Amino acid sequence: MSNICEITGKRVIVGNNVSHSNKRTRRVFKPNLQVKKFYHAEEDRWVTLKVSAAGIRNINKKGLHACLKEAAEKGYYKG
Repeated sequence: MSNICEITGKRVIVGNNVSHSNKRTRRVFKPNLQVKKFYHAEEDRWVTLKVSAAGIRNINKKGLHACLKEAAEKGYYKG
C-alpha cells in the first residue's frame, strides 16, 4: 500500500536536509497516516481507511459520509 491519505490525498513529498554548512541531501516527508475503522451509519457497516491526522479531523468536523463522497469525487477513495 502506498503512503496516501484516502480522505485528503496527502502523499509523500521530497525535499532537502540542509546541514550547518548548507550542504543539501535529498529526503522524504511522509504524511502522518493511521489505519482506522469508522462506522458508516448510512450503509450500516464498518469502513477501514488509511487517513492522515488532518483527515481524521475532517471526518470529525464534516461527518464520514460527506468526506467519503468528497474524496470519491476527487479520486482519493475507491470504495
